[in-house]
Amino acid sequence: MRLEITCHDRVGMGQKVLGIFVEHGINVRGIELMQPGRIFINIPDLDFSDLQTFMPQLRLIEGVGDVKTAPYMPSERERNELATLIKTFPDPFISIDRKGNVRIVNTIVSSIIGEDEDSLVGQHISLWLKGFNFNRWLDAKEVLAQTRRLKFLGDDYVADIMPIHVAGENDSRVLAGAVLILKSEARLGQQMNAFKQPKENTFSGIQATSSAMRKVIREAKRMSSLDASILIMGETGTGKELLARACHGASKRAEHAFLTLNCAALPDDVAESELFGVGEKGQESSKRGIFEMADGGTVFLDEIGEMSAKLQSKLLRVIQNGSFRRVDSEQEVTVNVRIISSTNKDLLNLVSIGDFREDLYYRLNVFGLTLPALRERRNDILPLVEFFIGKAAHQIGRSHLKVSDDCRDFIEHYPWPGNIRQLENVLTRAASLLEGDEIEISHLALPAYTREHGYLEQEFEGTLDAAVKKFEADLLRKLYPAYPSTRQLAKKLGLSHTAIANKLREYDINKKTVKI
Repeated sequence: MRLEITCHDRVGMGQKVLGIFVEHGINVRGIELMQPGRIFINIPDLDFSDLQTFMPQLRLIEGVGDVKTAPYMPSERERNELATLIKTFPDPFISIDRKGNVRIVNTIVSSIIGEDEDSLVGQHISLWLKGFNFNRWLDAKEVLAQTRRLKFLGDDYVADIMPIHVAGENDSRVLAGAVLILKSEARLGQQMNAFKQPKENTFSGIQATSSAMRKVIREAKRMSSLDASILIMGETGTGKELLARACHGASKRAEHAFLTLNCAALPDDVAESELFGVGEKGQESSKRGIFEMADGGTVFLDEIGEMSAKLQSKLLRVIQNGSFRRVDSEQEVTVNVRIISSTNKDLLNLVSIGDFREDLYYRLNVFGLTLPALRERRNDILPLVEFFIGKAAHQIGRSHLKVSDDCRDFIEHYPWPGNIRQLENVLTRAASLLEGDEIEISHLALPAYTREHGYLEQEFEGTLDAAVKKFEADLLRKLYPAYPSTRQLAKKLGLSHTAIANKLREYDINKKTVKI
C-alpha cells in the first residue's frame, strides 16, 4: 500500500516519520519526496487493525498535518505513463544502452521481428538494423542526434537516432544510451499526405487540371465573395456538393454552419420539418430546422428539382423575406442564410412544363455554375486516379499500389456515366481486393457502356421477341395515361386503331389496370 504524508518542511521530519515504521517493524519499500511538505511511502499491505494502531501515531508527530492512503507512488505513475507511451507508439521504438544492446522495444518492433519483447532485450541492435555503425557513434567524443536511412530486416526506414544523457557531477552530462524512432516509407507517405492535405471547404481540394474545370473554379471563386444564391448544375457524381462547400468556405460566411438537405431523399412532410423545424406544441416536440441552425451560414439544397410545389412556395418566401414559420406554428422566424442549390435536371424544362416555379428558378439562379461531366474533362481523370489510389492505399495500409499503363489508358477513355463518384468507388474496390501491387483492367468492376446505348447487357437471357414485347408493353403503359383512348394512342404511335387495341388487350392495359 502507499501512504501520502503532508507535513512541515524541516530538518529531521523524515527521520521522525520513518522511526514510527521502524518501531512497528514495517518494511519500507520506497520513499519519495515530491515537493516540500509531501512524503510518499510504499509499504506492504496491512490489516485494518494494524493501520488503526500506527496511523494515529504518525498524525501525532509534531509538524505532520495529514496521513492518507494514495493509489500509487508518483514514480509509478511516471513509469506507467512512459511504458504506455512506448508500447502504443505508432512507429517502431527501440532504446539501447552505451554498448548498443537493446533495453526496451515497443509492440510494433516485437511484431516485425517476430519475437516477444523480453527475448529481444540484451541483443545487439546491429542484428536487426543495417546501414549505421552504432558502436562507433556511441564511442565518439561528441554524440549528436542523427537522422539516417537504414535497413530494418531488409526494408527501408528513416531512423531518428537520439542520445540519452543523464546529469553527472559538476553539471556534466553522462551518455547513458540512445533511443531510435523508425519510420517506414508508408508512414512517411501518410504524414506527407496529411501535411499536404488541403483545408476543408477550399477550392484547392478540387482537381482542376482541365481548362473546363479551371474555368468553373475561376467563376466559383468570384461568385463566392458575393452574397447571392448559386445554382450548381451537373450530372450525378460530378462533385456538386464538394463545389458548394468550397464556395461556402471561400465566402464571408465560412465561420458559420454549412448544412445540407437532399430534396430527393425524404418524403415531403419530413423534408419540410427538416428545413423549417416543428412548432412548440410541447417542449419535447419542438425542434429547430436547418434554416435556423444555419443562421449566418449556408444551406445547400441538393437535387432542388425534386422539391415539391408546397416546399417551393415556402422556400421562395424565405428567399424574399428571410422569414418562415415552423410546422404547426404561427410564430415568424427570421434568419440570414445563403442558399446554394444543385440539380442534375433541366430546370428550365421543368419550368416550361409547370413542375418548377419560374420565380423560384430565377431567385436560385442568380449565379449559375455548370460542372462538366468527367468524360468532358479527361485531363482531370488521371490526376484523380492518382489521388484516389493514394487515398485507398492509405486506408488499407499499403504503399506501393500503382495502375498499369493499359489500365490507365482504359480509365482515361471510359465514359464514366457515374462520373467522379463512380471512378472513386471502382478504384477503391480494386485496391482493396488487389493481391499484388498493380491494378489491371481486369480488376475494375465496370460493365460495358456506350453513350448511345448506355450499359450493355453482358449476360442477356431470353429471346429477341420476348425483349421487344417487354419494351413494347412498358412503353404502352407509360403512354396510356396521357392517351387513354385507342384512337389517340394509335395516332401518337402511327399505328392502326385495330393494332393498338390488340396490343392493349394482349398486355392487359386498360383503365382498371393502369392508373390515369
